[in-house]
Amino acid sequence: MRREAIVEAARAWIGTPYRHQASTSGAGADCLGMLRGVWRTCVGPEPETLPAYAADWSDVTGPEALLSALRRHFIEIPVLHARAGDVLVFRMALEAPARHCAIVSAQDRIVHAWWGHSVAETRLGPWWQRRAVAAFQFPNLED
Repeated sequence: MRREAIVEAARAWIGTPYRHQASTSGAGADCLGMLRGVWRTCVGPEPETLPAYAADWSDVTGPEALLSALRRHFIEIPVLHARAGDVLVFRMALEAPARHCAIVSAQDRIVHAWWGHSVAETRLGPWWQRRAVAAFQFPNLED
């Protein structure tokens, strides 16, 4: 699988309305739902069934469930090495568990779904950069 295919698959979700725990392009998705959809397109069937998860980004308690799941199925890389086709993970509150993910689409650009917005390609500005805590490559990635 090539990086360009991942970015193309992510961009195909742009405009999909935000829907907590959904993963259907054009109908509804949250950030993890979009990532799951890109996985299905680029890798194949999802590797595990997700448990229910809270929609509250501001919750500062709980386990690092998102990071743990990504570590089981993706290849962790340094945040500063992330490039197009890689996944970035964010802490919305600096002391909270990581609860948001996005796919890098270009230098300083990400595709993601977040509450109150549809899936969009946005600038990876300083606000997002400060909150990025982990980065991952898809398995079997070809450069």
